[in-house]
Amino acid sequence: MNELEGTVALVTGASSGIGAATARRLAREGASVALVARRADRLAEVVASIEDEGGVARAVVADITTRAGADAAVAEVVEAFGRLDVLVNNAGAMLVGPFASAPEGEWERMVDVNVLGLLYMSQAALPHLVKAAEGGPRRTADLVNISSSAGRVARPGTAVYNLTKFGVNGFSEALRQELQPLRVRVSVVEPGNVDTELASHTREELRAGIEQQIDSIERLQPEDIADAIAYIVTSARRVAVNEVFVRAADQSW
Repeated sequence: MNELEGTVALVTGASSGIGAATARRLAREGASVALVARRADRLAEVVASIEDEGGVARAVVADITTRAGADAAVAEVVEAFGRLDVLVNNAGAMLVGPFASAPEGEWERMVDVNVLGLLYMSQAALPHLVKAAEGGPRRTADLVNISSSAGRVARPGTAVYNLTKFGVNGFSEALRQELQPLRVRVSVVEPGNVDTELASHTREELRAGIEQQIDSIERLQPEDIADAIAYIVTSARRVAVNEVFVRAADQSW
């Protein structure tokens, strides 16, 4: 029997990168997986790949940077599957560059996705996670927040991104303590440099420098982070993995 048989997992930012890899991995562990993102076409591709492997998946097109969008996404998943056992808050934006010259809207986009989206999704999912921990077959539930090595190490040009990810780490630890008596496990995963499209969101005039830096190392693959997430959520009820920090072997920062 697969470890997550009979459970339901919701993964945000699931149209590519870490989110897509995590959705595939949790489906292989037996979970029915809801994939939440804004790009319907990309979601459909990932759902099809899961179904081709015999898994159960559902695409949920939503903008989680609004409370209404997050509430509706969670409600759709629970209505479709009847429960929610695992939430992976993976959606993220990384827009780097000097703080003083950041264009209008850049800070807000990172705060909206990395902070507000995570908060809205967590609050919307929480009653269902508590219910799963109380009465589900595993008698536990999981809320996994994807942070970053930038939540531990601050560097020039990433000030606001650092702000959001340091915040995710602090929020995750405080929430862990709140929910521990309810058997809802809260974990934070801090990936280093991963081969995803995240860096491509950077302003064009800064992109070449960033690509030169990251091309100098062998980057992590999304599946490496999906492995860490799967380890967290498939661990026995007696085990709580509070934090996982994964750097590329070549990464010194």
